[in-house]
Amino acid sequence: MEINNLKVRPRIDFSSIFSTVQPIVDDVKNRGDAAIIDYTSRFDGVQLNKIIEDVADIPDPDLDPAVKEAFDAAYDNIYAFHFAQRVPEQVVENMKGVRCKRVARCIVSVGLYVPGGTAVLPSTALMLSVPAQIAGCKTIILATPPLHDGSICKEVLYCAKKAGVTQILKAGGAQAISAMAWGTASCPKVEKIFGPGNQYVTAAKMILQNSEAMVSIDMPAGPSEVLVIADKHASPVHIAADLLSQAEHGPDSQVVLVVAGEGVDLNSIENEIDKQCKSLPRSDFASKALNHSFIVYARDMLEAITFSNLYAPEHLIINVQNAEMWESFIENAGSVFLGQWTPESVGDYASGTNHVLPTYGYARMYSGVSLDSFLKYITVQSLTEEGLRKLGPYVAKMAEVEGLEAHKRAVTLRLQDIKAAFQ
Repeated sequence: MEINNLKVRPRIDFSSIFSTVQPIVDDVKNRGDAAIIDYTSRFDGVQLNKIIEDVADIPDPDLDPAVKEAFDAAYDNIYAFHFAQRVPEQVVENMKGVRCKRVARCIVSVGLYVPGGTAVLPSTALMLSVPAQIAGCKTIILATPPLHDGSICKEVLYCAKKAGVTQILKAGGAQAISAMAWGTASCPKVEKIFGPGNQYVTAAKMILQNSEAMVSIDMPAGPSEVLVIADKHASPVHIAADLLSQAEHGPDSQVVLVVAGEGVDLNSIENEIDKQCKSLPRSDFASKALNHSFIVYARDMLEAITFSNLYAPEHLIINVQNAEMWESFIENAGSVFLGQWTPESVGDYASGTNHVLPTYGYARMYSGVSLDSFLKYITVQSLTEEGLRKLGPYVAKMAEVEGLEAHKRAVTLRLQDIKAAFQ
């Protein structure tokens, strides 16, 4: 029972959050742009004249060359990894004259949410806009809170321009999600909304996907989390750094250390966490997150992986000797980082994998954002006369069993025409 309790995340009082968010959702539906301007003034302290900017009309931002080079490298890797996810069209002839296939089509209009509260996240702009660009989405709206002068974070703007974003919505929180879901006078309505966010953003996504807005979402997402499995060969310095890399996201982040086997120097790890945490600019956030995190002792790697699969972490770091041999045992995780030279940070930024991942245990049934997230698949079938002669009698019999006479006749009337043509 205790192990099962450990998999439970810190409770989020969604009923209270929903009661706060629902009026915002309704207000944006009714008042549109005016509501967005009011909420941006109230929550962000910024007075906007217009909430939407066409990306093509905004001058290119001036970035430090080293910053530009880093984001260019990340773009190239993210593009390459997601471009490789395209599936070639395949036609299957199940019976002679019965041909079936599945074709991919982009979701025409998508909304991408890039948080900007306690930290600017241009990396999220890349993670969401690059697969949308590859998918061929026609309208790509990126929502992000404006800076205090009403402008857009220059790094976010650079990534948006590079990855084909069409418009930027200068708003954050539940109000931004609502604007993209309902559409306003200046903000086009989208068909699917992506991106991480705080509890209010998550609540807005959950409310709107079950509303008349007719909008889909990528996944329910909660606070960031990491589970590190470490053995006696793992460096305490690296373990501490990996745990803190998620703890610094916010006070509601959760970090878990699973010690695999004997010989792990826990004192060194704890001392290293304390030492590194004190030197972090966001040490206050990290310290609060550490207060509700924990350590699990596992007898061996099999027990460690078993607990990880039960917990289903957003990020799973396996910092043990011969880490690759354990990959096939992993069943539930958003993204996995194998070996001592693979910090979670590389996936957050530039290895190529996507960092928008299921949290809160949703890795048991959800995948992270991928190219497929921006596509829908349509099945197509085509029968020849011979195909209908072969398949038709089976379909007619099944329709008869189900008592659906019109279904049966749609086949038998055609079969009669075929028979008549041969007489």
